[in-house]
Amino acid sequence: MKERARRDVEKMYSVRQFAGKLRRLADALENGAPFRIQVAGQRFTVPGDAEISVEHERGSDSEELELQLRWKPVD
Repeated sequence: MKERARRDVEKMYSVRQFAGKLRRLADALENGAPFRIQVAGQRFTVPGDAEISVEHERGSDSEELELQLRWKPVD
């Protein structure tokens, strides 16, 4: 089995770009369909049955809301 390179990137988007991605993601999730996206130059597919979680973090000077999708890679 081919080992995948580790990757941990964060990409900033404009409000308009982010809203468009969320709309496409929501439509795919509602239909149980895969979601195709490109982040920082790499394109990949999130399967329709990915696990979804929402995380809220609060620090002394900031708060963070994280929407996360998790799945097992398919080779």
